[in-house]
Amino acid sequence: MINLPITVTMKLTTKEQAAILEVLKTRFNQNMNRHKGLEWNAIENKFNYNPEKLWSLNEMEKTGGEPDVVDFDVESGAYIFFDCSAESPAGRRSACYDQEALESRKKFKPKHNACSMALGMGVDLMTEEDYRKLQKLGKFDTKTSSWIQTPSDIRQLGGALFADYRYGHVFVYHNGADSYYAARGFRGRLRA
Repeated sequence: MINLPITVTMKLTTKEQAAILEVLKTRFNQNMNRHKGLEWNAIENKFNYNPEKLWSLNEMEKTGGEPDVVDFDVESGAYIFFDCSAESPAGRRSACYDQEALESRKKFKPKHNACSMALGMGVDLMTEEDYRKLQKLGKFDTKTSSWIQTPSDIRQLGGALFADYRYGHVFVYHNGADSYYAARGFRGRLRA
């Protein structure tokens, strides 16, 4: 018997689309400080042309990310969404950094890795710049931490970066890429 790979349909039903749009609209209206000058109708119209982006936002929501629009890129015409949950998304914690790190663990392997999960959701891990921008919108990760994109020279040496907010400051740290903790997940970024 041949095991075929499972393909994920990156499409929501009409009912699912309406549900996630309502969640996003409510969050947008409740957090106007995150997106001054942006209008919900223009954002919602973008999804008529990019329904797979709505699927990704739904995945962010299902895993506890509470995505919200935080910027608009004038050059590309893309809206930028970040995970805006107070703490690192609960459905993405206890994950090491990437597949290589997962495979290198000999014992007590985690079930997931952040990079593969992000890829499967159709999102990117936040960069350090993204993370610092997020922290200007509120206080996030005061009890948890989040993996962020790691430069290749650090990753080649076995490390990976994560960040959190403590003592009124954003801290960026390093750890072995194969490490994982119940209080560390990752935050996603989506361009729609």
